[in-house]
Amino acid sequence: MKDVKNSGEKGRALMPRPGYEVGYGKPPEATRFKPGQSGNPRGRPKGAKNKRPALHEERMKGIILDEAYRGIQVRDGDRNVTIPMAQAVMRSIAVNAAKGHARAQRLFAELLASTENANKALHDEWLDVAITYKVEWEKELRRREQLGITDLPDPLPHPDDIIIDMNEGTARVVGPATKEEKAEYDEFMRRRYDFQAEVDELLEYRKSLDDPREIERVDEDIRRSRRIVEIIDGRLGARRGPY
Repeated sequence: MKDVKNSGEKGRALMPRPGYEVGYGKPPEATRFKPGQSGNPRGRPKGAKNKRPALHEERMKGIILDEAYRGIQVRDGDRNVTIPMAQAVMRSIAVNAAKGHARAQRLFAELLASTENANKALHDEWLDVAITYKVEWEKELRRREQLGITDLPDPLPHPDDIIIDMNEGTARVVGPATKEEKAEYDEFMRRRYDFQAEVDELLEYRKSLDDPREIERVDEDIRRSRRIVEIIDGRLGARRGPY
């Protein structure tokens, strides 16, 4: 009778009170966790954190890249050098291909062709974008000039700074491409102008000199100022002309 009574009391405890709905996400009130009570009092099992990390595909990519570019020591002639793992693997394939291993030769040829084709596609895309950009902005700048529009900023990079070599199939930018680069470029151009003006003044002043020591001093100043102009031109990537 005691067991029946306890069973009945337990059954009544599990029965919902009137008006309390029981269903998915709504267990009987008596079996619900009390406020502040943990659903896992023993805590997470040791090591469970790393069993299946979130976005594990992305994490695996990171692991692969870490291994691919981890430095390892290899023999290079009579010395040891440290190179990335990926480079060491490619070197091994290339060496085996050079030794006549058919599978290594086939794999190396496929990798080389794939890489060159990808580079060619990127090169052609860049050349097409550069040509289109240059042509369209040249048309727009001519339109502004014809209409007398002078209050609009020039594009960055300026189409005059995009050099297209159709014989070589290349495109390069020789001027600033961002606002920050434009500000730096303008400052360097201002300095170049000042030093070039100094060179011109010194050359004119030299014509009036007779004292060999003064001529030598002026020549040294001219060489120094010209050297600074050359450094600025190199920094800007400018095409040098006669001064």
